[in-house]
Amino acid sequence: MLRRLLARDFAIIEAAEIELGPGLTALTGETGAGKSLMVDALLLLSGSRADAGVIRHGCARAEVAAEFDLAGNAPIRARLAELEIDDGDLCRMRRVVRADGTSRAFVNDRPVTLATLREIAAGLYEIHGQHEHQALLQRGRQLAILDAGAGHDADRAEVATHARRWREASAAITALDARSGRAGEAVGFLDFQIEELARMDLDPTAIAALEDEHRRLAHHGELAALVARAAEALDGESPQAVRPVLVRTIGELERAAELDPRIGPTCTLLREALVAIEEAGEALARQRDLDEPDPERMARVERELARLHDLARKHRVPLAGLAARAAELAREREALADADARREALAAERDAALRQWQAGAARLSASRTAAAARLGEAVTALMAELGMAGGRFVVEVSTDPARDPTPDGADQVEFLVSANPGQPPRPLRKVASGGELSRIGLALEVAALGSDDVATMVFDEVDAGIGGAVAEVLGRKLRELGAIRQVLCVTHLAPVAAQAHRHFAVRKQVADGATRMSIEALDARGRRDEIARMLGGLTITERTRALADDMLEKAG
Repeated sequence: MLRRLLARDFAIIEAAEIELGPGLTALTGETGAGKSLMVDALLLLSGSRADAGVIRHGCARAEVAAEFDLAGNAPIRARLAELEIDDGDLCRMRRVVRADGTSRAFVNDRPVTLATLREIAAGLYEIHGQHEHQALLQRGRQLAILDAGAGHDADRAEVATHARRWREASAAITALDARSGRAGEAVGFLDFQIEELARMDLDPTAIAALEDEHRRLAHHGELAALVARAAEALDGESPQAVRPVLVRTIGELERAAELDPRIGPTCTLLREALVAIEEAGEALARQRDLDEPDPERMARVERELARLHDLARKHRVPLAGLAARAAELAREREALADADARREALAAERDAALRQWQAGAARLSASRTAAAARLGEAVTALMAELGMAGGRFVVEVSTDPARDPTPDGADQVEFLVSANPGQPPRPLRKVASGGELSRIGLALEVAALGSDDVATMVFDEVDAGIGGAVAEVLGRKLRELGAIRQVLCVTHLAPVAAQAHRHFAVRKQVADGATRMSIEALDARGRRDEIARMLGGLTITERTRALADDMLEKAG
């Protein structure tokens, strides 16, 4: 439920705030006073387009905010928790529009995207205005209205799922068929690539060993010189060779150890080092005595590495990735070889989805037909109360079970109306005048609203073109709706305002060359004067006050 709505530097509003409660709340004021601006604020909070034109002249930014009580609204509480922007049973929404036309949105003081703002707002309130009456002429909107009160959301979701599966399987079959004409050529090329790669040892370890061997062969002379110098340094003819020096040193220390036994462990360490140096010298000698490299082996290694590098460039992979590329090509070849089996499986999946869609669409059609009869009867009864006695409203559901699966099922919906007795119903888009369309739209809203979980309904001057007894009936219907939903109604009709549980009046003042709007919560006397103004215009007499008292008494 909407608890508080405020706007700051928004259009002609410097600062305005209203606190709301359950039931029907009326918002009234002179024409041009700005009574629809609070609805515009809610529209902005629902993610509608923002521009710098909404900012009050001379200000840097505009701000609108609302606070909602989420008691009883488990889906929105769960969604806020999922987004990690929850705050108990409260939901605070805010949007700021800057002078450059950009805006920022917040939920519970955390920044959110406009998509998130729209999603949250859609679960909190609905706005119904005059522009929606024209939308009634669109078949898609008519189907949505019928489905909204039919209670078959699960059937709709199932039908949409099967339609998606059918569409995906059909698209996969089409793609497979498009490739089938090139399958022979593709298989041949894949076979060539796979065979070419199979001639080589692509194991990453083998390739690394081949690269090591190539480095050794290519740098044999340099390696031989380095090994020879190292061997000479360890055990050569030079007086500085390591082994002879170490042998002399050990002999001298052994004589010293005879005089001081503490030197014995050091001698042991040096003898161990001598053994290691002799082993290293033998290893270097063996390396030095190796045969000269085979030029033919060098050529073979270079050719093999060149082929590997050519393959890596051709397949655009590193040398170590050639084995994985060969496996990938083998999988592609297997997939093409199994194309017929794959197509058969896809066709079976598509046919199963079609059968399930047809079964679900049939259930959905039956539910829609029953809901259409109920909605037609309810709207026909309301049309009589709204001054269209003798008129008839029919919801026509036409089904084409042979059509390709769609998420909406196999039905098309058309609203038909007969405005006068004796006339056959004809499509609403062809026969309804502006005033009739307005009243039929209101009848539909009253008949269908309250069927969903949205707690707050906002009506913005949907009573335009209505007056007299019809206005009183409309007011009573809105008050009845207020018994199960919170209703905010911007109205210019006294009979509608008199039915409200609470009443706000919008005033516009011009001071110091600036226009400002204010909103006043009316007490009993204020309500009587405001309704008298709505009845009598500029001059309020005791007679209009008495008529206002009578209206309020009847409503109470």
